[in-house]
Amino acid sequence: MAFLDRRSPPHLMTLVLVTGVAALAINVFLPSLPGMARDFGVDYGLMQLAVSGYLAVSAAMQLVIGPISDRFGRRRVLLGIFALFVLATLAAMLAPTAHLFLAARFAQAVVATAFVVARAAVRDIVGGPAAASMIGYVTMGMSLVPMVGPVLGGAIDEWLGWRASFAVLLLCGTLVLALVWADFGETLSTGGVPFRAQLRAYPVLLRAQRFWGYSLSAAFSSGLYFAYLGAAPYVGEQVFGLSAAQVGYFFALPAFGYAVGNFVSGRFAMRLGMDRMVLWGAVLGTGAIAVALLADLAGALGPVVFFGAVGVAGMGNGITLPSANAGMMSVRPELAGTASGLGATLTIGGGAALSALAGALMGPQTGATPLLALMLISSAASIGAILWVMARRRALGI
Repeated sequence: MAFLDRRSPPHLMTLVLVTGVAALAINVFLPSLPGMARDFGVDYGLMQLAVSGYLAVSAAMQLVIGPISDRFGRRRVLLGIFALFVLATLAAMLAPTAHLFLAARFAQAVVATAFVVARAAVRDIVGGPAAASMIGYVTMGMSLVPMVGPVLGGAIDEWLGWRASFAVLLLCGTLVLALVWADFGETLSTGGVPFRAQLRAYPVLLRAQRFWGYSLSAAFSSGLYFAYLGAAPYVGEQVFGLSAAQVGYFFALPAFGYAVGNFVSGRFAMRLGMDRMVLWGAVLGTGAIAVALLADLAGALGPVVFFGAVGVAGMGNGITLPSANAGMMSVRPELAGTASGLGATLTIGGGAALSALAGALMGPQTGATPLLALMLISSAASIGAILWVMARRRALGI
């Protein structure tokens, strides 16, 4: 039996749940943010740090988690991640003030690194386009969790208050910690790469145009979504007049689109190749946001058009990101964790900046225009990054 065998690679469902809890921690409480600000007696801008600050801390953590997992293995690192997450979630649930809540929330950010480790584990098991395909299936299943997260969070907020959402996170984190202990066997077959050897290999990785091209494409494509996370609750409540529960329902659309995109990636990545999957996904996302911005400028933007366009952009992200992530790890396969961590730092660090910027741009008279413009710029930049990779490949004849 694979369960309780520390040498057996994890089941696909274990990878899905590991990454699913990491995604759920980002968005389950988003419909509650305006109400949390009122509850704590602080401005929305301060509470929005629960998103942008969380992303900034997780970006810094991912820079070191990847190399640590390359050195000590995936299993032990994941166990530590989820143990810390459980403790931080308990502290967030019980926090009496906004500042103590934010401190606990920043500690919760350690769970965001679980995706880095899980992604590296996939690369340990399979390589190249096969890794893109498997990552696509993992994230397809993962995306079903955040699809219902905001819906669940909005409903829980209306029934029991925002703290109950963190009780749900506490339960989920505890169960996944037990699952990792039981099923996540070590996938790193080399026994670990010493830190000194990793440092010697870093310049090769950092000089590789393909690594930067794939990483930037993933970062800019994800930046569209992170900007959305930073301002969409405000847009939903202040621009469209939606309740917390209604915002939660609409938040399911991008997650649904992401799941569909992941399915497309899992189905076609091996046949079409990583570069074309990245490009087509980026073009789809950029086109969807451009349509929404034109509707906004024409005075025809409503919640269905706005959230629907983000849903289509989510589909584009679901097509782009598995191949972009597999591409960045293919440059130096023995440093898959390090490459995954560096790429994630770019993605989430940039996402934190875009999330904070999106929140700062929102005001009573702005409407959704600044958010849509920021999302469009970020998504268009992802097209440029993958075209840079493809041009380099043509120049080298590979």
